[in-house]
Amino acid sequence: MSEENTDGNKNEQLMKALNSIKTVHVGDVVEGDILAIDASGQVVVGIKDSGVEGVIPRRELSTQPIDDVHKKFHKGDTVKVVVLEHIGDDNEGGSFLLSIRRLKARKVWAKIQEKAKNKETIKVPVKRAVRGGLVVDAGVRGFIPASMITDHFVRDLKQFEGKTLECKIVEVVPMKNRLILSHRAIVEDKRKVARDKVMSTLKAGDVVKGKVVRLVSFGAFVDLGGIDGLVHISQISYQHVDKPSDVLKVGQEVKVKVLNVDPDRNRIALSIKQTLPSPWEQVEEKAPKGSIVKGVVKRLVDFGAFVEVYPGVEGLLHISQISHKHINTPSDVLKVGQEVKVKVLDVQPENHRLSLSMRALEPAPAHRNGNNNGGASHRRNRNAVNDNSTRNAPSEDKGFSVGDTGEAGQALKEAAKKLRNNK
Repeated sequence: MSEENTDGNKNEQLMKALNSIKTVHVGDVVEGDILAIDASGQVVVGIKDSGVEGVIPRRELSTQPIDDVHKKFHKGDTVKVVVLEHIGDDNEGGSFLLSIRRLKARKVWAKIQEKAKNKETIKVPVKRAVRGGLVVDAGVRGFIPASMITDHFVRDLKQFEGKTLECKIVEVVPMKNRLILSHRAIVEDKRKVARDKVMSTLKAGDVVKGKVVRLVSFGAFVDLGGIDGLVHISQISYQHVDKPSDVLKVGQEVKVKVLNVDPDRNRIALSIKQTLPSPWEQVEEKAPKGSIVKGVVKRLVDFGAFVEVYPGVEGLLHISQISHKHINTPSDVLKVGQEVKVKVLDVQPENHRLSLSMRALEPAPAHRNGNNNGGASHRRNRNAVNDNSTRNAPSEDKGFSVGDTGEAGQALKEAAKKLRNNK
C-alpha cells in the first residue's frame, strides 16, 4: 500500500471520529461515565461521544437528601443527566452543569400533567407547615394553600406535618416549578357522598354516636360520619355551661339525640343532654312540696332569682317571695353565687317548674296599723306576677285589725268595753 493511500485512510478515520463527536446543548438529556467524586460530594462525568466533561453538584444528584455520595455513586458508573448550563472548562471541574434530579423531575412533571389531564388525584406526604399552607412532596415540590387544606378553618397547620393527603391537582406549571394542590376538594367530595347517605337515613328522635370536631362559643359540632351536626350550648348538659370547652374536648366521642334534620340547609340539630337521665325525674323525691332545701343563686332577673337546688334543677324565687320587706330589685338583697335556704312552694316536674320562697321561712313582721299593712299588701297584690312561685305563698291580700293581734288586742277590747259601761 502506498504512503499516499495510508494517509488517506488516516484522514478518513479522523473525519469519522470528528463527525461522531456530538455537540452538547443546554436542555439535552445525555449519558456519561463517572470519572471522579470530589471531597464535597460533586460528581465529575465524562459525557459520552462528546469529548467534554460536566459536573453534577451534590444538590442535583437526587430528589432526596444523600448522606453518603460514595455509597450511592461509584467511579465508572454510567448515569443519565440533563444539561442545565454551560459553565466553562475550568469552572467546577467541567464545561457543563449537569443534573440527575432535574431529569427525574421532568419525568415527574410529565406524569403529574398526565394525571391532571385525566382528572386523577395524587397522594402526597406533608413535609412542613409554612405561613399560608403546606409544603408537600409529589416527587417535585408541591403546595397546598391554607384555604385548600380542609373544609373549615384550621388554626394550627403543624398537625398535618408527616401525614399523607390525597389531593386534586389545581395548577401545574413545570417551567415555574409550580404545583398547586387541594385536599379540601377531596374532603368535600367525600363529605357530600356521606352527607347524602346520612341525610337520607337520619331522622328526628334517633340516638347516634359521633365525634366532637369543633368547639365554638355557641356550642359544639359533632361529626356523624360525613356531616356535622350542631349541639347548641343549651343542649350540652342539664347544668348551666359557660363554655363548651369546659365540658367537651375535640376528638371526644359522644352520644347525641337528633332534634331536627333540615336537608335543604344541610343542618342537623343535636342534643347531648337529652340522652342523659333528666334531673327533673326525681325532683319530687329530692325537693317535695313543703320541704326546705339549700340552693345557690344562679341568675338574677327583674322578677326574681333562679336558684339551683341541685345539679340541673333550678327553681324560681319570685321577687314577692324573697322577703316580707318591700324589694325594688332582687339584686338589692341577692348576689349570683350566694347560698340561700328556701322553701319549696310548688313542684311541676313535667313542666320543669319549681317555685321557691325565702319569705316563707321568715317570721311574719308585727304591724301596729292593720290598715297600713293591708294597703301595702293590696299594692303588692296588684303588681304581683301570675306565677307558680306565689301559688302556695302565705296570703298577702288581707290586712289585719288591732283585735287580731293576740293578747294585746284582747286587752284593748276589754278596756273599750269598760269605758262603754261607765258611760
